[in-house]
Amino acid sequence: MVSIKDVAELAGVSTATVSRVLSGKAGVSAALRAQVEEAIKALDYRPNLVARTLRAQQSVTVGLIVSDICNPFFTDVSRAVEDTLYAAGYTVFFCNADENPEKERLYLEAMHAQKVAGLIYSPTRQQTENFEALEILIPTVILDRAVPSAAVDMVLIDNEDAAYRLTRHLIENGYRRIGVLLGAASTTGRERYKGYERALQEYGLSPAQQLVFYQPPRVEDGRSATMQLLESPVRPEAIVTTNSLLGAGALLAIRERGLRVPEDIALASFDETLWARLVEPGVTIIAQPTYEIGKTAAELLLQRIQDPERPARKVILQGQLVIRGSSAPRAAGPPGKG
Repeated sequence: MVSIKDVAELAGVSTATVSRVLSGKAGVSAALRAQVEEAIKALDYRPNLVARTLRAQQSVTVGLIVSDICNPFFTDVSRAVEDTLYAAGYTVFFCNADENPEKERLYLEAMHAQKVAGLIYSPTRQQTENFEALEILIPTVILDRAVPSAAVDMVLIDNEDAAYRLTRHLIENGYRRIGVLLGAASTTGRERYKGYERALQEYGLSPAQQLVFYQPPRVEDGRSATMQLLESPVRPEAIVTTNSLLGAGALLAIRERGLRVPEDIALASFDETLWARLVEPGVTIIAQPTYEIGKTAAELLLQRIQDPERPARKVILQGQLVIRGSSAPRAAGPPGKG
């Protein structure tokens, strides 16, 4: 069986350094930490978590509550969280809340009952609005959804800016009537609406109420909302969807109606997925740095466990606009700014 001593010898460091890396403690340089992590991977070292818990008299389990594991965004983020915590010697207690506040509360109670060392949590909108009432007594990092009223570590994307850039791209390619499907279950939908609205106003355009839909982030809801948009008297020239599930639903509806992308209607969405690259034409997207989001959240939690009194940090990452054929320019050319 591979031991911590074997890892130390391969990495060329002391066993104390390996222990600090495994426990997420400070005082190890980035270069040494990388050496240790490479050695752990090369040897397939698996820490004896039970023995460590008995010695330290503290949990080596971390809770992870995501909003919807069917959403590829959370699948990718969860993988990064697990990779990072495993390398630090922790196991992950995983829960899928299904965007259900009651289910969230049950899982939060379970986290307290299990006495987990820390928690990474993606709350619903209802919980972000009443976060302090949850009385979470565990070191916590909030993932993806902002909690404005609490001093808590957060890892977020700049949602307003991302939606602004995606909408502006469509406007500059000649699209004026732009419908939008927004997630209804979280704060991100409202933040992305602000970016969509700002881009339209910058070009002298106004959001038409009948072109704005707040929907649960599911494929079928994206499909049904898009059907309504396509049947509207002011049918949009383009549609923005703010997550990949709504985007897949929108594309299904467009295909069912026998419409062509982008000749009949353009499409742009959030999140890089395999289907967005494989369909013809490929779908223009905001690619969120999912692995970096999960890794950063796990690292912040390890720091919080080590130093519970340090000031809360908010890390805001940027999405990348990936332009593909689904938003190709209209023949009429772009409108001017108002």
